[in-house]
Amino acid sequence: MEDGALRHRRLMRTERQLQRPAARVRRSRRTATQNDGLLWLFDLDNTLHDTSHAIFPRIDQGMTLAVAETLDVDIDTANHLRRKYWMRYGATMIGLVRHHGVDPHEFLHRSHDFDVNPLVRAEKALAHKLRRLPGRKVLLTNAPLHYARAVLRRLGILRQFDSIWAIEHMRLHGEYRPKPSPALLRHVLAREGVSPRNAVLVEDTLANLRGARRAGLRTVHVYHPGTPFGRGRAQRPGYVDLRVNCVSDLLLRRRPLRG
Repeated sequence: MEDGALRHRRLMRTERQLQRPAARVRRSRRTATQNDGLLWLFDLDNTLHDTSHAIFPRIDQGMTLAVAETLDVDIDTANHLRRKYWMRYGATMIGLVRHHGVDPHEFLHRSHDFDVNPLVRAEKALAHKLRRLPGRKVLLTNAPLHYARAVLRRLGILRQFDSIWAIEHMRLHGEYRPKPSPALLRHVLAREGVSPRNAVLVEDTLANLRGARRAGLRTVHVYHPGTPFGRGRAQRPGYVDLRVNCVSDLLLRRRPLRG
């Protein structure tokens, strides 16, 4: 268990990171404009890497244990609350903050306190493929910042992203508003200096793509037919401009997006 001084230093470091949603020093807005083109908003889990392989079970276990320890409840109750709040708010942490006054940063670190390196699986040469994709890249994930950075680092693609928007950044008017909130997406685009017509959300979750369409973005569905997420999704919904199976597919299409 970490002592109070160490926890204080970690939380202060997190607060500094949250002053702007960048994982590293961003290029200036002027530089980004000079490199005009699309802004690609990439989801992380089951979009840039195969989370169903090993990480999702580890996250579920970590979240349930963190809920149990934080609220001092049994595992069955913790698992029920984890799923209930995730379904209602898009993130278990939001329900814990709203209904139990839990510190969000402490909970996110406790629930994702594991080594991602042996668990990550993704397509080969991902950094090279992202470099070939014209336009700026931004990560937009409902996962915690420290976890997102660790996965991107393991994949060797951290430097491919101009900025990272994680669950900690998704606060509007004092409340957390994660994907699929259209208001969040409009806020992100305003901060990134891009109009919706020049932005594309690449996602595996259809609800998030529906929210993006409501905000005026174009959409790419990363479809996994062999996983539970792909069941019953044989038809492409009207709010999805393109359906692919991996990032490589974005490079193989001469006209990858409608509109």
